[in-house]
Amino acid sequence: MDLLTTRKSLIARRSFLSRSAMAAAFFAAPGAFAEALVQTPKQTEGPFYPDHLPLDTDNDLIILNASTTPAIGDVTYLSGRILDASGEPVRGAVVEIWQCDHEGAYLHSKGQSGDKRDTNFQGFGRFLTGSKGEYLFRTIKPVSYPGRSPHIHFKIKAKGKDLLVTQCYIKGDERNLKDIVFKNIKDEKARASVEVDFAPLKNAKAGELAAVFDIVLGMTPEG
Repeated sequence: MDLLTTRKSLIARRSFLSRSAMAAAFFAAPGAFAEALVQTPKQTEGPFYPDHLPLDTDNDLIILNASTTPAIGDVTYLSGRILDASGEPVRGAVVEIWQCDHEGAYLHSKGQSGDKRDTNFQGFGRFLTGSKGEYLFRTIKPVSYPGRSPHIHFKIKAKGKDLLVTQCYIKGDERNLKDIVFKNIKDEKARASVEVDFAPLKNAKAGELAAVFDIVLGMTPEG
């Protein structure tokens, strides 16, 4: 890799990260208020929360550090807001996501297909919410692996406390109804609240997708 290519990669990456808060506000449509506010259901953390975190834990899961080789998959801008039980935005919350790569492998020593893992996929990321509770990640559209429909894991933290662990799914994917974790959400409105559209991003030049997942906590950060 020559110095010019490396410099361009770093500039592009810093540009994405510096625009994150602004972009999150743009992508985060007021979906949580389109209907009556529905508390996001708690779901299992699962066995594949990373047992060794990557050196890079920012909100861009597509590019690792100064690499110029992106992860394989359908690039997706995943955004939304973190809201408390009364619908107020939660500022300064830490949003963590983790998911498998395009081969179904997690960033975990016991994850499936570990020997085939996409080493260009970060697999885990963090974002600190802004004044409107907004967050943004650049990742890949989730894929399935044996026993599970496509999903992305979320953990919300604030003031040293874990507030919620949940997952989001692709809206309308028939595999959801066969997924044991998804089926354990008995309330229909709660179940619908974790299904997300992964739609083509308007005016995208490389076929990127956009997905909006607003998360409603069952509490305030104070308890």
